[in-house]
Amino acid sequence: MSNTEDSPFILVCNDDGIFAPGIKALAEVASEFGEVEIVAPDRQQSAVGHAITVSTPLRSRSFEIDNRFHGQAVTGTPADSVKLAHDKLLDKKPDLVVSGINHGSNAGINILYSGTVSAATEGTILGYPSIAISCTDYDENADLSGVKEASRRVIRYVLENGLAPGITLNLNAPSGPLKGIKWARQANSRYVEEFEGRVDPNNRPYYWISGRLELLEHGDSIDINVLKEGYAALTPIQYDLTAYTMLEGVEGDDL
Repeated sequence: MSNTEDSPFILVCNDDGIFAPGIKALAEVASEFGEVEIVAPDRQQSAVGHAITVSTPLRSRSFEIDNRFHGQAVTGTPADSVKLAHDKLLDKKPDLVVSGINHGSNAGINILYSGTVSAATEGTILGYPSIAISCTDYDENADLSGVKEASRRVIRYVLENGLAPGITLNLNAPSGPLKGIKWARQANSRYVEEFEGRVDPNNRPYYWISGRLELLEHGDSIDINVLKEGYAALTPIQYDLTAYTMLEGVEGDDL
């Protein structure tokens, strides 16, 4: 399953922070396949996308997690954590990068905002097969048994089959027992957002964001609808944002 005769070396990251229950659950699954090292933000970093830290220094601290896994907490973003692990913190290069288990869906447009997905896509950029894994249930005490089983199947698939360069797998699954896994494409969706204006005790205005996810298409093969059916959704994604349809249509046109 690995490129070497040894068991695979797996880097585990997330965006919920190194002590989140989801990352421990994912490390447990990953350890069934090989050696595990955890490198993750030292605090909650949800919805930071692919941000990296350029104006302040990064620091890391070592921890033993559950007296079982060695972890390093980074004072930066999920993408920072993977970059730093790749360049400085790991004694050897990983055979696989897995990010999660996030609490909350990263289907549809959430892929764009997710720090969990960005940690995985950073792994892909650096040349490692990478998987982002999320549970649709936001409760930190959610039943992760089905997500763990889905993770187990997808990790096995990637270790046995590999991934094409530039491709990341984005896995989302409901809480509770696993009904099954279906390949799906990213749903066309967006957030309809509202900002509630308030005033602080010093009479300065501030705002809280809230909103709802709006689905802009329908179909059985999109990730959001696969999840609504109770299945886990597995979506191959890429960081190449080129609009090829338009590019082909304007080929030969000079401005």
